[in-house]
Amino acid sequence: MPSLPWLWICFILLPIVYGKRTYIVQMDNHQKPTSYNTHHDWYSDRLQSLASTTTSDAILYTYTNAFHGFSAALDADEVESLRQSDSVLGVYEETVYQLHTTRTPEFLGIDNELGLWSGHTPQQLNAAANDVIVGVLDTGVWPESKSFDDSGMPPVPARWHGQCEQGEDFKPTACNKKLIGARKFSKGFRLAAGVISKEKESPRDQDGHGTHTSTTAAGVQVGNASLFGFASGTARGMAVHARVATYKVCWKTGCFGSDILAGMDSAISDGVDVLSMSLGGGSAPYYRDTIAIGAFKAMEKGVFVSCSAGNSGPAKSSLANVAPWIMTVGAGTLDRDFPAYAGLGNGKRLNGVSLYSGKGMGGKPVELVYFNGKGSSTSSNSGNLCLPGSLEPELVRGKVVFCDRGVNPRVEKGQVVKEAGGIGMILGNTAESGEELVADSHLLPAVAVGRKFGDEIREYLKTDPKPTAVLSFGGTVLGVKPSPVVAAFSSRGPNMVTPQILKPDVIGPGVNILAGWSEGVGPTGLEIDTRKTQFNIMSGTSMSCPHISGLAALLKAAHPGWSPSAIKSALMTTAYTVDNTKSPLRDAAGGQLSTPWAHGAGHVEPHKAISPGLVYDISTEEYIAFVCSLGYDIKQVQAIVNRANVTCSRRLGDPGRLNYPSFSVIFGKSRVVRYTRQLTNVGTAGSAYDLVVEAPENVEVTVKPKRLVFKNVGDKLRYTVTFVSKASGKGDAFGSITWKNTENQVRSPVAFGWARLV
Repeated sequence: MPSLPWLWICFILLPIVYGKRTYIVQMDNHQKPTSYNTHHDWYSDRLQSLASTTTSDAILYTYTNAFHGFSAALDADEVESLRQSDSVLGVYEETVYQLHTTRTPEFLGIDNELGLWSGHTPQQLNAAANDVIVGVLDTGVWPESKSFDDSGMPPVPARWHGQCEQGEDFKPTACNKKLIGARKFSKGFRLAAGVISKEKESPRDQDGHGTHTSTTAAGVQVGNASLFGFASGTARGMAVHARVATYKVCWKTGCFGSDILAGMDSAISDGVDVLSMSLGGGSAPYYRDTIAIGAFKAMEKGVFVSCSAGNSGPAKSSLANVAPWIMTVGAGTLDRDFPAYAGLGNGKRLNGVSLYSGKGMGGKPVELVYFNGKGSSTSSNSGNLCLPGSLEPELVRGKVVFCDRGVNPRVEKGQVVKEAGGIGMILGNTAESGEELVADSHLLPAVAVGRKFGDEIREYLKTDPKPTAVLSFGGTVLGVKPSPVVAAFSSRGPNMVTPQILKPDVIGPGVNILAGWSEGVGPTGLEIDTRKTQFNIMSGTSMSCPHISGLAALLKAAHPGWSPSAIKSALMTTAYTVDNTKSPLRDAAGGQLSTPWAHGAGHVEPHKAISPGLVYDISTEEYIAFVCSLGYDIKQVQAIVNRANVTCSRRLGDPGRLNYPSFSVIFGKSRVVRYTRQLTNVGTAGSAYDLVVEAPENVEVTVKPKRLVFKNVGDKLRYTVTFVSKASGKGDAFGSITWKNTENQVRSPVAFGWARLV
């Protein structure tokens, strides 16, 4: 999770300006009278007719690609008038979304692309990747980053319609053949923030998050990269040869829905192939979800959309971005660590992690203190959390402070200790974070420890009359086992919007990820941090999302005719569910085995995904039938699918009948659930697949047929699976359905639930 609190706490704000709020208005574009030259003229005239207070410049954005309509500042009466209009499909209040915030190429097996694409050379794949464009919606870009070097790249694809926008501190010449676009969208943010914000009108990244995500997705190889010596080596993105276009839609107070939609609208028009969005705002019906609506149109136009699942784990049902046409990405660990140690006065040396790079505190133990609210040793009851203002200097000066993890940013806790005169910090996990260790570039000697060691230190502090500690640091270690492990912060299912769709879809590397960074901000993001670095190490589903975006770009290069759904299927059905000790994936939150609610189909495996054998494809019309099965009224359906002429003549009946690469089976009134799926052969002619079923004891699973034989490439075959609950189960259970032969295993996870989710 990124260090700044607004990067990972999701909430909704309602911006209010002079009694008005920002609304997004969706229009039936077919009802535009012929007397208007443009839709913008029609929208503007429609607004001016509502009230004398509405001016001609009240419209913030006009949307034409991701959405049909506009955003504007409106009062309650104007909103009600619009909602009564036949030409208006919906009026939605502005939502504020929040950002969800090397070694990964080696860990994923793509450091050497040889063999990635069966029957083709690496040079052919690289050339194909030059034509793929990854669009990143985030905090902008630091164009001077070496990760955007365009040496040796061919000219920009002729189909590209984007641009590099002028800014207060940004010149159009900052773009090149690698970074081919940089735009900013701030009208929604400006309307809400008024004169409060001093942020410059520029695509430039003054936060770091956007540069980190875009270079993770498609940064070029940069030698001798590190964060102050940590994680040193060659840094590179997933799709080294793809192009990057950035859309700045996030500002210091968040990412406003009107700006996000404008960014998506522009990205689709510009010609991106992949949209990467490491941001979200919790769960909402799809017709009220700006990202879901924009992503539907992107999918229809052949754009793959990848979004972060959120950092609200390990709580159940904490997911964001759960629409089935979006790739929802959770986070796991790498096999790389940054060990640090807390030596206690009782002789014990406990393992932790840290990215502290200063002089250290020496080898002499000093007094260790912990302000857990018992007694009068703090100025407030929050001393255990080391919140600002909670530590008294006379009690802290010259000592190491033990702080509980939670509430405020981890690096801020260290700064609070430092400002109070402390010389070191031990950051101890609580039950919520379990054994998950996230390393930070602290401004004082600091070690983060898991819950077990944290509890051991708490007990030591309670029982030893003169507790002491000394902190030491071990650099970078590779080959850590077990890995990957699902990150405790990674948001979990079940999917509360559509329980019949299993989410997240997959996990990817999201803990302690090294990537490019903005030199406009220090690595901690704290104002007091004046250090400059070209690379930074961050954690969050913000980091795992662009890994999958970049891999999708590679698949798009290898298979330009594949739909976004086919690419998603390939990544899901080839994912793995065992770690590097050959044991089932574990969950950092409690150390227990992970489940598909946490890891979806599993951890991505690029080598297998590029030749998956079979895919579950889904057309736009099938997605519309899915939306029609959700119980929404017709205007709400039309709002999601961006078509005013949809009648819902075709419905799926049960949303779980969508041809999805995974299953989420809800046993309600009936003990029997039956679904049919269709597989498309993207492997060789004459391929035959046999069935392997894993099921819990209390569910009987029957699949017909048990063998699939595809005579030709492109052939489609159906199978029907019947799930029967043998007893009135409680809680959750899991299984899988796999079609396999000697070359491929096409695996679909199955989640079972017995209680109807609301």
